[in-house]
Amino acid sequence: MTEIVSDVEACVDSALARLGKRLVIATPLGLGKPVQLLNAIYRRAKADQDIELHIFTALSLEVPTPDSHIEAGLAKPIMERLFGDYEGLDYMADLRANTVPDNIQVSELYFKAGAMKGVESAQRNYISSNYTHIARDMCAQGVNLLLQLVAARKVPGGLELSLASNPDTATDVIASLRAAGREFMTIAQTHPDMPFMGNDALVPDNTFDLVLNNAAYDRRLFAVPNGAVPLADYATAIHASSLVPDGGTLQIGIGALGDAVAQALILRHTEPVAYQNMLDGLTTQPPALQESATPFSDGLYCSTEMFVNGMLQLIDQGIIKRRVYDEPELQAALNEGLITERVDEALMQWGRGSGFIPRRLDAVSLARLQHWGILPANCRLQDDTVSIAGQAYANDLDDSELRSVLVASGAQRTLSNGRILHGGFFLGPSDFYRRLAHLDDELQDAICMTSVLRTNQLLQNPRLYSAQRRKARFINTGMLVTLTGAVSSDALEDGTVISGVGGQYNFVAMAHDLPEAHSVLCIRSTRGLGKQLSSNVVPHYGHITIPKHLRDVIVTEYGVAELRGQSDSEIIKRLLCITDSRFQAELLAHAKTSGKVEADYEIPPHARDNTPTRLGAALKAHYRSGLLRDYPFGTELTADEIALAASLRKIRALSEDPPRFMSRVFRALLQQHDEELVAPFLERVDLRHPGTTRDFLVQQLLMMELEERGLLKAG
Repeated sequence: MTEIVSDVEACVDSALARLGKRLVIATPLGLGKPVQLLNAIYRRAKADQDIELHIFTALSLEVPTPDSHIEAGLAKPIMERLFGDYEGLDYMADLRANTVPDNIQVSELYFKAGAMKGVESAQRNYISSNYTHIARDMCAQGVNLLLQLVAARKVPGGLELSLASNPDTATDVIASLRAAGREFMTIAQTHPDMPFMGNDALVPDNTFDLVLNNAAYDRRLFAVPNGAVPLADYATAIHASSLVPDGGTLQIGIGALGDAVAQALILRHTEPVAYQNMLDGLTTQPPALQESATPFSDGLYCSTEMFVNGMLQLIDQGIIKRRVYDEPELQAALNEGLITERVDEALMQWGRGSGFIPRRLDAVSLARLQHWGILPANCRLQDDTVSIAGQAYANDLDDSELRSVLVASGAQRTLSNGRILHGGFFLGPSDFYRRLAHLDDELQDAICMTSVLRTNQLLQNPRLYSAQRRKARFINTGMLVTLTGAVSSDALEDGTVISGVGGQYNFVAMAHDLPEAHSVLCIRSTRGLGKQLSSNVVPHYGHITIPKHLRDVIVTEYGVAELRGQSDSEIIKRLLCITDSRFQAELLAHAKTSGKVEADYEIPPHARDNTPTRLGAALKAHYRSGLLRDYPFGTELTADEIALAASLRKIRALSEDPPRFMSRVFRALLQQHDEELVAPFLERVDLRHPGTTRDFLVQQLLMMELEERGLLKAG
């Protein structure tokens, strides 16, 4: 029986008393970490070197740290506003300081992108694992303590618990440990702001041995603020969104590109003419997979490891609305158009003809058909009769009288217990959490947070999941693509881990197994600036996440390359057509030297102007009209903070290109500005009285940037 406790140290004492001094912890990625519990155990192990502690987790969240006093001046009020009294993870601070004691080890299976590049112990202890294998791998490592942050609500007799943000692996870890007969312990910590999710996220009373429930530990939940969407990501997203078929299945990821794809889909649905104009302005050669720019009539269904804010926006816009049902026969009939979601005579005829609806009801079939809404809730079995609203009929669903009554009772009904989204975990901005916490009953029921063994693969029920995930488009990001179509998404050539495999391989493999499905990997065509500018389409690369035999669709800001089933030569040609034109000649020469492309082949004329200038010209009017916005789903930053942040980003980018940097500096030095207008901006970023030559130059550039944004007046 679950014990409710109020003291975090008592939880630590109980774990040590039951498990001894070797604690191997599994705790979820992202939001699902119970920070106070983890910190209490970590502190105890630091104080007692006899405790052997190993933490297995992923995506350990940290409050951003400014890189300079200038950024700190801008960031400090923002950080206080966004993160408030959030308590950080002690082990992350020690990892960065290289002060983790020898008796403690932290192994992550996924990093925030780029966050652990220079942290040697994190790189050494990283574990590369497909998301669907994580529960298996943690159990194999000897996990004996599972910790999780949960949502709770009072019910008669105690608390009802929801795994809320992270049902992704917890129940699978518990099931595996129980099946193995291993000694282990589970502890949950409640949080009042954690959205309570139903369906598969609900867990029985005996899931956790201890539940820590104390308002004193209710610090702010970690919220990931919306990031600004750059021009290149919008261009990429517009291309990618054109590949999503109405009535299909969608998966997108977190970050600027995910937000951009969601916004592009919304524009396609609500502003089809403007959307088509954007697409026409960007597209030099339409891909075969491109869909018509018409509103989503049937809508989309989501099967995704990560439920992101953009998906909730798509739900609000009536785009994610296609319901799926956990009955293969029922789902197949819907797919084939044999029935609709209306409970009508066509449904009855199909049900009887297929055997889905039996001629005579028993208790099991009655409950099953009521669950799907096919029979009314007031239908009862009494001896050998069927009673509806107190009126008895023969228990024979081929009887015309009973059929007419059932059809009449269904005139105002549609099928029940369909889902529009299955997700493994969620993470996002604070307003996303608030929305989830206040969903109406119908929408709450239509969203099912569940295990990644369901969302990321087909193995548990291939027939059902294949029927539900019709015409799937799994849209993810990569870092680099080789000329023959292999993709690197998680690590550098020397093995330095940037993020992790996560579920990317799962979705790529699944796209090849599902009929009419595609994996869409979005890659920025270039990285760096000035002399550091380089192509993300490369001849070859020493580390690969997705092998070339699983190549499918690659999208850059310059277009779509459909690679599935193509020869190496054709793949190279298609990738060169979506490569930045500054690198096409060099890459083509390499392909010719290797014999992969004919010696007389030339880049087609339509692909020879793949430049940022062309992208800017194509989308400029749509920025002015407000259809494309830096923050499509809002921001908690003020207008001045947005302007300052954008200006500082531009100045930082300029510093990577010394000739352009100095050219801008000379222009800035010739201008004078209204001191009353400029003073608040300079004070905010600690540049009112610059102490170094570099700070002075940044000050001058910042004033010119702010003037160009219309916030200052030049003298």
